[in-house]
Amino acid sequence: MIAIIDYGAGNLFSVKNALDFLGFENKVTASANDLRSADRLILPGVGAFPDAMRMLNQSGLVGVIKEEAAKKPLLGICLGMQMLFEKGYEFGETDGLGFIKGSVKLMTPKGLPIPHIGWNSLEFNEKCPLLDYCRDGEYVYFVHSYAAHCSPENIAAYCDYGMDIPALVFSGNVFGAQFHPEKSGETGLNILRRFNEL
Repeated sequence: MIAIIDYGAGNLFSVKNALDFLGFENKVTASANDLRSADRLILPGVGAFPDAMRMLNQSGLVGVIKEEAAKKPLLGICLGMQMLFEKGYEFGETDGLGFIKGSVKLMTPKGLPIPHIGWNSLEFNEKCPLLDYCRDGEYVYFVHSYAAHCSPENIAAYCDYGMDIPALVFSGNVFGAQFHPEKSGETGLNILRRFNEL
């Protein structure tokens, strides 16, 4: 079962709809027991980094998420991916979950508008199991204004939007998609299919 973590700041039901479409058992939940009994976890997120981290801390689930991510796959989506890093710099400095070394800062694309909204191609970097069913250059859907800064060894794929943007990151059992796999057509569904097999 895939637990979709409900802490008040997620695009929960678009993710759930994609998993339902694929026929994968899933549950939107704020229960620590559900997270413990799940086989995989998804951390969605929309909005601002400090607000989402505040709500996640208030949910009382941070400790459970950290314990469970040491044992089972965790996928952060969009803002949920950004929260996997050590720090975020939206409206000041905020501590993230610290699963992946690095920070999240305002994008500085040359000559292009912020936010970055729309389809962009993935450029593979490091081998990552979530990309096993994808080809280099396939397109996925983005909506964001902030980008991760981290070691290239943690970056499975970039996209080019006036700068290199880490699009898919990973460390151990923890994965993060800056794009929305649930809104990215067959490519996004293939990433979710592979996640369900981990």
